[in-house]
Amino acid sequence: MSQSDNEKIVNSAVRKSIIRLLPFLALMYVMAYLDRANIGFAKDAFQVDTGLSNAAYAFGAGVFFIGYAIFEVPSNIFLYKTGARLWLSRIMVTWGIISAAMMFAHDEKTFIILRFLLGASEAGFMPGVMLYLTFWFPLNIRAKVSGYFWFGPPIAFILGGPISGGLLTIHDLWGLHNWQLMFMVEGLLAALVGIVAFFYLDNKPSDKRCTFLTPEEKKALSAVMDTEERAKVSHGPQGILKALCDPKVLYLCLICFTIQVGSYGIAFFLPSQIAALSGHGVGFIVGALSGIPWLCALFAAWYIPNLSTKLKERRWISTITLLFGGLGVAMSGALAGTPIWAFIALCIGCAGLLAVQPIYWTFPTSYLGGAAAASGIALINSIGNLGGFVAPNIRVWAEGVFESNIAGLYLLGGIAIVGAIMLAAIFRIGIKRDMDDTSPEKNHGKSSSAAMTVPDSTH
Repeated sequence: MSQSDNEKIVNSAVRKSIIRLLPFLALMYVMAYLDRANIGFAKDAFQVDTGLSNAAYAFGAGVFFIGYAIFEVPSNIFLYKTGARLWLSRIMVTWGIISAAMMFAHDEKTFIILRFLLGASEAGFMPGVMLYLTFWFPLNIRAKVSGYFWFGPPIAFILGGPISGGLLTIHDLWGLHNWQLMFMVEGLLAALVGIVAFFYLDNKPSDKRCTFLTPEEKKALSAVMDTEERAKVSHGPQGILKALCDPKVLYLCLICFTIQVGSYGIAFFLPSQIAALSGHGVGFIVGALSGIPWLCALFAAWYIPNLSTKLKERRWISTITLLFGGLGVAMSGALAGTPIWAFIALCIGCAGLLAVQPIYWTFPTSYLGGAAAASGIALINSIGNLGGFVAPNIRVWAEGVFESNIAGLYLLGGIAIVGAIMLAAIFRIGIKRDMDDTSPEKNHGKSSSAAMTVPDSTH
């Protein structure tokens, strides 16, 4: 077979894999984000019925990420050992059931316990998908492909806002409070998608169950991915424990932390913030308005990773994107006196904080390989998502200390800006050299030429 023929087969396999996998993975992420953040929509009604204080709400909303962090690394190692199909399905079914059980959270203690268990059950999903994408898609298009997966959060808020808001307008159905009905419906939907995932997903291109690729496509794509994997393993940290102690991995953890502080600081309070700006209570109207910033984020998650791929530039595009995200969050507070401009700033903040993430994740997934990828990617996401615990608590703390509703937004935006500075300096710690050295074409010459031909490379 000629080199040109092999390149065409690889390109065909990648296109088919995108069409087959990415819509369903994005749907899974929609359900994850919906069940993770729907507490923001239930906040007001839930607090009225249970008497939960703002401090207890902030702690309960954030304690999700403590459970998430504790079980993140072992969960991803299990995925690496058992296969993504089984493990991602198990994660979804478990978290769906626990999310539905939030309908029984009638007091502070139950609320906090269930939020912790929800985090523990969802642990490993997002890093598991990031690892899963390294089995199917070469590095040179991974930012672009990951961007499709990151459609999940904005779609969750675009659709979830009206859905959650609509469910909250239904009172006393089957004797349930409106927030109980919302948790039950959205949790059981996630469990249903998890069951479907077990029958739909394939572990790798070489999987015998994989029937959407031809034998030639499976062989060609597997060869490209195996070549890339060998290069990463030979240049990155070796083994599970070394990845957890690697300085570059820890640096990436800190960047991820700053991104998530900004992201969740907005996500948990967005409905309440928009309600304050619009003068409406949290319901269908606020739910619909809450979808607009995420519609902007959806466009950004498509456009900016594609721009990064086209220009073959990751560092500065990711830096500028995160910088605008942080500034948008801060300015949404500074412009609170002019609701329209504050709303526009919120849109910019949401777009920047989301769109930076698919580009950011090309850094760890191109540096780590093998078992080190399973543990290292999970550690990065675990530490990063502790930002989800920190964000609501430091926002409430800043608002209380400075006696200002906008102080928390300044703090969240400032932390995201620090992350942008760290991204700008990412090559100074040697990550660029490692990434360049792990590219298949530099390590294996002509033998990996197919890896170079998938359209649009990211450098």
